[in-house]
This record gives sequence, C-alpha cells and structure tokens, in this order.
Amino acid sequence: MRYDVLTIFPGFFNGILQHGLLKRASARGRVDIRIHDLRDYTDDRHRTVDDRPFGGGPGMVLKPEPIFRAVEALRQDAGEQDFPVILLSPQGRLFNQELAEQLTRHPRIALICGRYEGVDERVAEHLATDELSIGDYVLSGGELAAAVLMEVTTRLLPGVLGNEDSLARESFADSTAGPLRFAALDWPHYTRPADFRGLRVPEVLLSGDHQRIREWRERQALLKASKRRPELLVRTEASAIPLAAASLSGGH
Repeated sequence: MRYDVLTIFPGFFNGILQHGLLKRASARGRVDIRIHDLRDYTDDRHRTVDDRPFGGGPGMVLKPEPIFRAVEALRQDAGEQDFPVILLSPQGRLFNQELAEQLTRHPRIALICGRYEGVDERVAEHLATDELSIGDYVLSGGELAAAVLMEVTTRLLPGVLGNEDSLARESFADSTAGPLRFAALDWPHYTRPADFRGLRVPEVLLSGDHQRIREWRERQALLKASKRRPELLVRTEASAIPLAAASLSGGH
C-alpha cells in the first residue's frame, strides 16, 4: 500500500516513520510512504503556500494552486490507476475502524494535510474525493491526523502485525457474537502477578477453562461498551434488549 502525504512541514514525519509499526511495515515492504512538500509545487520566489481569506478574518488559508498541482502530478505518475484523495480537516466525516478497513482496499492513498485556518474550499469541493476528521476537536494541522490514519490502516494489512487473529479481538472490531451486532471494545487484560497489592486477577482467567474464559471475555467486552460507549451497541431486533441485559448481568 502506498501513501502520498502532501504537507508544508515534511520534517514532521521524520520521527514517526523511524519508529514502531510504520517503520517495520516499511522495512518489510508492506507500505511505501512518500512525503511531498507542497512548497515544491509553488511558482513564486518565496514558495508561497498560503494567503489571507477573502472577506476578511483572522489567520491564513492554504492556497489551491500548490495542492492541485501536487495531486495532478501524483495522478499523472499513477497513469490509469485511480486512488482516493483525502483531505484531513475538522470539517470531515469521522474516521473510524470501518472506514480504515475500506481504505485498505485501495493500493494507494493521497493525504492532504490542512493547516492554519484551513484549505481553500475548492480543494474540498473539486479535488479531494473525501474529507475526514479523527475527532471532534481542532488540531493545528492535518499531519497528526495523517499519521493516525496511516497507523490505523497499515496495521490492518496482511503480514504487518504477524498475528492476524488478534485483529478480530481488538476494540472496535465488528462483532457478531451474541444478541447484538456492535463495534466492541476490548475485554480487560491481566498479566503476572496474579495478586498485586491485594488486587487479584479474576479467578476465571486462572481456571484453564477456555470456554468459561471466552464467555467471560465476551461479557466483559459488552459490559465495557455499555458503560463507556453505549452508542456502539446497535440493536438489531426487538428481542436484543432483554437478551443483552441478561448478558450484562452475568458474572464479572
């Protein structure tokens, strides 16, 4: 999978690409991450990438010309291959695990990192194929959001984690077990020592009974979602409510 990141701060990604999952995935040839400096697509002596907004107001806005030129150069390089062009901004639809899984179906993605007061609207309307936000808050720029998107999607690619079974058990993985179909949170995890300052690991996890452990974990994942993220629980039928309540009342 190839990522083309368009930014005015290419140095921002130096540390991120030298550590952790993205570094390992790059070394294994699972991803190809290319950082493009938008200033390289300007045509003036000062390499200007921003200007004041029409109509007045504070701050500066990223100009459309460098961004259009950069994406057009990428498309020319891609030839017949089409790929998503994603603008990262607080105005976009919320990025989540489902969208991440959809993006992994594309062999190539371009990411436009917004900055300052935003990006000329013509980029969003006529160039980007999608506009995504990583949360209902405002960052100084889209670089962090681009790093998040690359991390989330890269770890879903075959051969990156080395243990594909673990993906199905993580938080926000789609679960169809039990009466509800929902994006589950992960269950609680424990490790040695079994007794830490009087805080004991649940006995069921020490029992060696894999069936009981599996059932306990499913109940705990559902319970955690109901307490912390109830909006994740999507009712699929009228009978789901009493059945879910019975599941939640099970042993902790």
